[in-house]
Amino acid sequence: MEWIDTHAHLEDLRFSSDLDEVVRRAEEAGVKAILTAGTELGTSLRALKLAERYGKVWAAVGVHPHEAERATPEVLAEVEVLASHERVLAIGEVGLDFYRDRSPRESQLTAFRRQVELAGKLGLPLVVHSRGAVREVLDLLREFRGIKGMLHCFPGGPEEAEEVLELGWYVGLGGTLTFQKSALPEVASALPLEGILLETDSPYLAPVPYRGRRNEPAYLVLVGKKLAQIKGTSPQEVALCTSENARKLFGFPPAST
Repeated sequence: MEWIDTHAHLEDLRFSSDLDEVVRRAEEAGVKAILTAGTELGTSLRALKLAERYGKVWAAVGVHPHEAERATPEVLAEVEVLASHERVLAIGEVGLDFYRDRSPRESQLTAFRRQVELAGKLGLPLVVHSRGAVREVLDLLREFRGIKGMLHCFPGGPEEAEEVLELGWYVGLGGTLTFQKSALPEVASALPLEGILLETDSPYLAPVPYRGRRNEPAYLVLVGKKLAQIKGTSPQEVALCTSENARKLFGFPPAST
């Protein structure tokens, strides 16, 4: 089986001492491609350097809503330069976070809009973070219907998930799908596999039985197996369909390369 982790943060310092082993374990588990996402200019540059270092790692570059006040025109011009690199497959992680509110909401909205526009200019998909703001995210994305992407670490219910699919976007599911009190199994059961991407958000949100520990891409298989159980199908079918979805959206190379 072949899996694709569509959202990780391998540039996080929690991987600084053993990243070679983390990437090796992912490969051994069948995770053949990983999209690692920056959260501001510095981590976006580190993500790109990792994508240059490891053949199975690709980068997304952007400014997270927590860092929205840093998304100056000068910084976004630097992000655009990074995004022109052949190892960059998306603009992300961008979006809105009205739950933590670590940046003023107006700054978040401005930074998000500018980066959606940048994705449209460059012809790249988006990796979008939404917490406490799924309605605002969906409303803004409707203004840019030609742009595609994923709503990472999906924060809504079945109705919002259906709206995501109506936009031609994908729902990202990760370790929280395995949590005992998670509402995501209901969402997953209502969605076709063709609308789902798998992710880990490493080093965050490790799936059961690793919950509370550092997450890593190798654990994506546990998410995939849980999704297969929910959908009443095989892990092989889940791996095949979600990996094909990832290729359609991000342009990962075929499995044979």
